[in-house]
Amino acid sequence: TKFKMPANLKGVLDKQVVGPSTEDLAESDFPVQSFNPKVQMPFKRVPGQNPRKVEVERKRRQYLTFDIAELLASKGIDSNQLMPRHYDPDNMPPIAETEDTVFPIYLPLKVFDNNEFDCRTPEEWISLGLEPGSSDRKPVPGKALLPTDDVLGHEDPKSQELIYKWIDVGVLDYDKETDLYLVHKTDKKGLVRDEEGRPILNGGITPEG
Repeated sequence: TKFKMPANLKGVLDKQVVGPSTEDLAESDFPVQSFNPKVQMPFKRVPGQNPRKVEVERKRRQYLTFDIAELLASKGIDSNQLMPRHYDPDNMPPIAETEDTVFPIYLPLKVFDNNEFDCRTPEEWISLGLEPGSSDRKPVPGKALLPTDDVLGHEDPKSQELIYKWIDVGVLDYDKETDLYLVHKTDKKGLVRDEEGRPILNGGITPEG
């Protein structure tokens, strides 16, 4: 009987955890390498310089402390006002109640977009979902400015009733012609799943299409 394996071996092993562990036990649909920052350092260590793995881990932990919503708020930017809305002349605030101007924000965000200093191309970002030895491409973690109401957001993205917030998403694909990313909101556990609870792979493309 010593060599007889119990039927619930995984449950037995889970109960044998003794003390704290540095292992990441949380379930994730994102590859481990998709969280690694890009570091411009030689793979061969130069005397007096930090090893490449140490520098990658330092930057990874540093970037995890950043939050785009907090960074914008510290500069006085309301993320909800970054999305263009339908012009509503009937609900314009009086001049006395406005600090700056009564005219709505109308310039699209892409006017100010600059990708000259991006550390990775869109294709390189998407390729982070590929794990060694696997033919399936997993989502890449990111944040997107999306409406909290999915139904109204799809029907009328410029509705005055919508509230936009920075939401954790999985980046599924990139369209080079439109210069747009396809993203999917994460669930409460931070997973990227379809309606049936299955992981979304290869940009959501199934054998059926």
